Amino acid sequence: MVKQKVLIAGANGYVGSRLCYRLAEKGFSVVALVRNKERFTMHPNVHENIEVIECDLLQKISLKIIPKDISAAYYLVHSLTAEQKKFYQLEEKSALNFKAQMEEIGVSKIIYLSGLSGEKAVSDHMRSRDRVGEILAEGPIPTVNFQAGIIIGSGSASFELMRDLVEVLPIMIAPRWVSSKCQSIGIEDVLYYLEAILDVKCIKNLVLQIGGPETYSYKEMLYIFAKERGLKRWIFSVPVLTPRLSSHWLYFVTSTNLYLAKRLVASLAGDAVCTNRMVDEILPHKCLTYIETIQMAFDKIEQNHIFSSWKDALNVGEALPHFDQYVHAPKHGCLKNTQIISYSTPKNVILDKLWSIGGDNGWFYMDWAWKIRGFVDKIFGGVGLRRGRRSPTDLKNGESLDFWRVIKSDKQNGELLLYAEMLLPGEAWLQWHIKDKDGKVEIHQVATFRPKGLLGRLYWYSLWPVHIFIFRGLCNRIGKG
Repeated sequence: MVKQKVLIAGANGYVGSRLCYRLAEKGFSVVALVRNKERFTMHPNVHENIEVIECDLLQKISLKIIPKDISAAYYLVHSLTAEQKKFYQLEEKSALNFKAQMEEIGVSKIIYLSGLSGEKAVSDHMRSRDRVGEILAEGPIPTVNFQAGIIIGSGSASFELMRDLVEVLPIMIAPRWVSSKCQSIGIEDVLYYLEAILDVKCIKNLVLQIGGPETYSYKEMLYIFAKERGLKRWIFSVPVLTPRLSSHWLYFVTSTNLYLAKRLVASLAGDAVCTNRMVDEILPHKCLTYIETIQMAFDKIEQNHIFSSWKDALNVGEALPHFDQYVHAPKHGCLKNTQIISYSTPKNVILDKLWSIGGDNGWFYMDWAWKIRGFVDKIFGGVGLRRGRRSPTDLKNGESLDFWRVIKSDKQNGELLLYAEMLLPGEAWLQWHIKDKDGKVEIHQVATFRPKGLLGRLYWYSLWPVHIFIFRGLCNRIGKG
């Protein structure tokens, strides 16, 4: 039986990347639609089944390169974490462009993953996702709109936020939204539904609500999470925390950014519970319980098998839209701290040390100073250090690493380049090149800063004495393995 050729828009996202490899492993021909190829790392076992295409959904003309023999198309794009005041209009435009191109190609169905928000969306974010669903359904192509509540899995936003709350705070003074009801679903069950619908012949639009077998309040979910972690926690909800204060509270105690926190809080104000189970008639399936999804997520973490993380997704209109511009640190108009030191340590040991930098492993030298910088960044609305890293030993292009973004990870050639996403009066890169020289291993470490005006230069030179110690010490710790 010849497998279908499917298109996945948003193949670099948390769900999209997992679905891409799931379908490729099962023999489907997958066209991965991404904004930048540099951020898409193909697994060697399935790369023959995946074709990566670089397109911008906001630029209609760029979609013309999509193959004409696509059978079904997934739309897994949204701008949940993007810092954009006009994200509603951006999502609307993206959906319109996508729908028009799919109609021109003549795909058999469009599959969309949306949110579960009850009869009436209570936030701009959820209204935007509902509007995208309406746009995709306004045409001749049958659309399947899967509506899911919070998704639990290793690396998912919901899982990581609950983990932050439970493991950081013994006592929580929580907003009223912790009493809202939710029907969570595991990432494996979401992927099952997204795959299984390919075999269903659709002649009309479908809205299918999907969720696990249980309904809990967010407060109950946190208590269950804490119990699974062997932790005793106390949660008190108070009515005085406004949505604005709730957003800042969530931002400071978790790894989320402020924009995501605001949209999450707005979305959590209402219940997210399935009101119909039409999906059971079309795709009979027994979903994992909430406890089982937590246990599975931690099993993946303990096995160092976090395939994708919400922190690594760059969404519509977000930072680094032209990723290739950052692949090389600039040479002109920049201030630099350069360390070039040779070591007798075996090269593979040095590479393993470098590729484990950040996250729970720390920054090797004056780690307390990095933590202070992360705290200051968080205070002023930046990402801070809480994002950590997906894996303690592996780095992929495009993923987050504390308050950095991995631009180039080429361990084979000993090259690692990070771009700073902390709040700065300018732009910053941190780069390493490890190579053999004269019987030893030489580390080239360069910190590059492109200042923005006088404030940027004052910032760099005021920290110059600290940089001397930090960067020299960091290079030495890496070199000693």
